[in-house]
Amino acid sequence: MTALGVNAATLVNNVKGYTLNDSGKLTTFNNLVIDHGKVVAANVDVNDYSIDKTIDGEGKVMLPGLIDAHGHLLGLGANLLEVDLRESTSAQNAAKMVADYAFAKPAQAWITGRGWNQELWSDRAFPTAQDLDKVVADRPVALARVDSHATWVNSKAMELAGITKDTKSPAGGEIIKDANGNPTGVFIDNASLLIEAHLPKASNAVYEQQLQAAGEHLLSNGITSMHDAGIGRDVYDFYLKEAVEGDLPVRVYAMVSATDPELSTMLGNGNIRDANDFLYIRSVKAYGDGALGSRGAALLEPYSDAPHQHGLLLTQPEDMTQLFTTVLGAGFQLNYHAIGDKANHVALNEFETTFETLGGAELRNRIEHAQVIAPDDLARFAELKVLPSMQPTHATSDKNMAEDRIGKDRMKGAYAWKTLLDSGIALPLGSDFPVELANPFYGLHAAVTRQDRNNQPVKGWYAHEALTIEQAFRGFTLDAAYAGHMEDTLGSLTKGKWADFILVDQDIFTIKPEDIWKTKVHATYVAGEQVFEAK
Repeated sequence: MTALGVNAATLVNNVKGYTLNDSGKLTTFNNLVIDHGKVVAANVDVNDYSIDKTIDGEGKVMLPGLIDAHGHLLGLGANLLEVDLRESTSAQNAAKMVADYAFAKPAQAWITGRGWNQELWSDRAFPTAQDLDKVVADRPVALARVDSHATWVNSKAMELAGITKDTKSPAGGEIIKDANGNPTGVFIDNASLLIEAHLPKASNAVYEQQLQAAGEHLLSNGITSMHDAGIGRDVYDFYLKEAVEGDLPVRVYAMVSATDPELSTMLGNGNIRDANDFLYIRSVKAYGDGALGSRGAALLEPYSDAPHQHGLLLTQPEDMTQLFTTVLGAGFQLNYHAIGDKANHVALNEFETTFETLGGAELRNRIEHAQVIAPDDLARFAELKVLPSMQPTHATSDKNMAEDRIGKDRMKGAYAWKTLLDSGIALPLGSDFPVELANPFYGLHAAVTRQDRNNQPVKGWYAHEALTIEQAFRGFTLDAAYAGHMEDTLGSLTKGKWADFILVDQDIFTIKPEDIWKTKVHATYVAGEQVFEAK
């Protein structure tokens, strides 16, 4: 019996373990002792402990459970339960997928889906309502683009939403119209809300289905914790219920949506952190601009491939001061979606002004995506202590169109992971699932190689911004935990932290970088309890 007083402990033995220690240094271990779901010690003499249960790691590699610092939990669940257009090769091919799904769901009032990306189609043109009308005309169809910054609908959906030639585009959005002024069936950013207002309202029963599907998927991919980037009051209440009942499958650091009408009520409730760290609510997700692929990202200068377009600011400049002071004044972290260099610039300016007048820099505020940054703004993240929360697979997904959109000169500040990290700021990493696939090993691979999973381009895409495997690993563990104010209990397998860990089939620190994405998870544990085992 040890002086630590541990009894009935669990020993994880025979592993090749890796973790960052409390100083942030990568260390290895061959065994781990757990008590009451938390780490007691690593590399122990087992004779010093009263071991009640032993888990044989069978020589496998053991890592801390990975943390995705930016995803959409119920969005992933919905995506897993609706028509998935990620692999579509054309508008006609996507419409065929919709037709097959609709045929299999004859009682479903609305046909919904997600994942189309016209940039991967040969014509690179936006689809139209007519493409869908040919296959589903009797029921409304609404299909989110892969980045959720555009919605493609059929004529029935526009009819139900009352969209006509005379409908004007709302602020921060655009209804795409043809040469005659007729809506084509694609709605950009805030214009999508005109359609979404008519979609069936989700219920707790639907949320439970989505939560279960998403939870199983994430755990099977080695993700034990995620940051949910934007929840409304209904999901807020649902998460509270699930946390009380002990039914959240993964740990959720939830960002309250800044656009929710009940934002003030949720801020008034203060920070919420349950005793077992399955739910932590202390941040707000705000929306600065759209996405690069749909030309909704707000740019300081026009798009290189569309000289008349600058993108869209979803939060208008005159509304930013009140938003920032309200959120930071309530003691909540503000996580601001900004993809274009203009959106990043105005966000950094507003953070700087707010810190000078109100304070709040200690809240670890974040810019979500931080994708295209004016070179002069790169150093400001570290100066202001604003965390760039980034998604490595966005770069490998965008490489076929990003330079077309912004030109070579602006690429100097785009997807600039290493530059930002070297400036002295933490770099939390994620995937933005279901925009990208949730598998964190895809993200680790993209971060290290700057290549897609076909090893393209051969020398890496702007490879000078690649990370080392240790830096990328930190982004999916300790830096992600830090970005969620949870580094005290998550992000590494050190004394006193939750024993969230995974067993995988290969050593990501020693294999060839191009093989990192092939890593398979054999088992996942949360608080020392097995929650997934590969079949």
